[in-house]
Amino acid sequence: MSGQSLLVPGELTPVRSVPGNIRRPEYVGKPAPTPYSGPEVQDSDTVERMRIAGRIAAQAMAEAAKHIAPGVTTDELDRVAHEFMVDHGAYPSTLGYRGFPKSLCTSLNEVICHGIPDSTVLRDGDIVNLDVTAYINGVHGDNNATYLCGDVDEESRLLVERTEESLRRAIKAVRPGRQVNVIGRVIESYAKRFGYGVVRDFTGHGINSSFHSGLIIPHYDSPHATTVMQPGMTFTIEPMLTLGSHDYDMWDDGWTVVTKDRKRTAQFEHTLVVTETGADILTLP
Repeated sequence: MSGQSLLVPGELTPVRSVPGNIRRPEYVGKPAPTPYSGPEVQDSDTVERMRIAGRIAAQAMAEAAKHIAPGVTTDELDRVAHEFMVDHGAYPSTLGYRGFPKSLCTSLNEVICHGIPDSTVLRDGDIVNLDVTAYINGVHGDNNATYLCGDVDEESRLLVERTEESLRRAIKAVRPGRQVNVIGRVIESYAKRFGYGVVRDFTGHGINSSFHSGLIIPHYDSPHATTVMQPGMTFTIEPMLTLGSHDYDMWDDGWTVVTKDRKRTAQFEHTLVVTETGADILTLP
């Protein structure tokens, strides 16, 4: 594995502004969102609006990813994604969500999820997860992917490739009438072939007009995940695989989650809708 030194928090830049004409999610300026009480199955109009939000999120992530290189700060990646979303009339969903101060999450190396963009400088050999969610027309679209920065060691590169493959396999397992635990079963069985850990405490989730609706999509084979998938249900699948343990620690910022053994971790995510025959990915560029 890479001999990179472990990450430490950097310095935050001021909160980026969003033009006043762009609609904000209801939770902005509040300590927490209003609990979602609507349906998990969405009508076709909502799904099509989510497809627009998902496309903007995917394009913003791709634009930020073009700037991944040794010497670039994670805050610069945040700037690129932020400007892309607001230029397309979308609000960056993470900005102000439960007090999160930035417009995307940047999770490097041993960071499982929710890394805060700051003055941290990318290094040759890092792996970099970008998690971008856009809010427009009253709905969210959420996606993430892990990218290679410079010359990445083989063990890390394979982890990234296999985590993306676990997402592809999980999406193929989506069918109406199946319980959502089939998703985690597919991911976990694939990850075990390589001795990877599967993060259990951070999951996929229902998404629609709510960023997190309350529906939980585990990435391991949970006997409690008995919700039956129905056409029109919208949720994310976002497996997080680790080179070691799935146990974690959290930084003092209350957001940044790192593997307890500080081994590397990768993640990929799409927002999708259940169809009559499978799944339709809503976060495609």
